[in-house]
Amino acid sequence: MTVQRILVACIGNIFMGDDAFGVEVAKKLAGRTLPDGVRVVDFGIRGFDLAYAILDGYNTTIMVDVTQRGHEPGTLYLIEPDTDSLSELEGQVIEGHSMDPIKVLNMVKTMGGEPGRIYLVGCEPATFGPEEGLMGVSEPVQAAVDEAAGMVEALVHKLLLESRQVVQS
Repeated sequence: MTVQRILVACIGNIFMGDDAFGVEVAKKLAGRTLPDGVRVVDFGIRGFDLAYAILDGYNTTIMVDVTQRGHEPGTLYLIEPDTDSLSELEGQVIEGHSMDPIKVLNMVKTMGGEPGRIYLVGCEPATFGPEEGLMGVSEPVQAAVDEAAGMVEALVHKLLLESRQVVQS
């Protein structure tokens, strides 16, 4: 039986207020026991590192990041984007110290890889702070961290259960 490999890619900049949401979720998940084949990584703003990790053959990547969709701060989302409709990288500049998940997925495709199944556990931010930066997430985003970690765990277990059912069929 093939082991399902799942990458939980936590994304964020700790110097930009609520952008540190993914980093906070990574800290929460670090204290929990996850099944074999599941790897949680705090990628921060390292887009190249994330692209190379995805190229390492994961079946599924769960990205954890802030997601602006116009709802109340702290609102959580579970999104499965359509990776087949990603645009090409032509003319786009990839920065080694910034993180744009769409550009990272495009980079994976440009490098000849397939990102596999992608999910996003996102949180509506309240603030990214002033121009000079802001350490720490806002109260509504901090309040969503535990629930987001639970969403990641539930999704991991659901994906592993689905893969076992497919193997048994």
